[in-house]
Formats: sequence, structure tokens, C-alpha cells
Amino acid sequence: MICPSSTGRASGSCEGRLKTIVHVNQHVIRRNAKTGEREPVLTVKTYKANTYAHEVRIDGPCRIVYSPDKPLPCGARVWIETTAEVVTVEESACVTGNVV
Repeated sequence: MICPSSTGRASGSCEGRLKTIVHVNQHVIRRNAKTGEREPVLTVKTYKANTYAHEVRIDGPCRIVYSPDKPLPCGARVWIETTAEVVTVEESACVTGNVV
């Protein structure tokens, strides 16, 4: 569960949470198809870390953004934004781009 609070600390209650962004990593999809690997293709971005998952559930309102002229710093042009709780399945944590 990813539920940062407005204070920047993880919170049990999800009031005042910061925005979480979820996007599909096309490069990983292509690499998986080429190599037969099954690395997670969903990236869940918060203020402090990226988490990679095969499946996410968003428990609340969200919006889907298509921004071809202003992609995210990672290059994504389509993503989901939410302040709701995001639950990941089969995740691997990543902080500052290094898988741990």
C-alpha cells in the first residue's frame, strides 16, 4: 500500500495524501517480449520512490492524462494520477532508479 500524507510521512489514514502517478513502461514491455522475461511493467511513482508492479488497484478517484507535448521526466505520455490509495501486487521497490 502506498499512502503518503501531506506531511511527507507514510500514513495509515489517507487524508491529505500527495499525488501518486501510475504509468506503463513500454520499454519493459518490449524487453519482456524480446527476452521472455516477466519484469513488472507498471510504475507507481510517489514523492519518495518508484515501485514496480504487475497489477495495481486504485481505491478511489483518479484521472488518466495524455500529454504528448509535456511527457513526464521518465518519458511517459499517458499516466494515471490519484490521491487515493494505490495497492500494488507482485511489486519490487525502486528508489532513485535502482531496483532493490
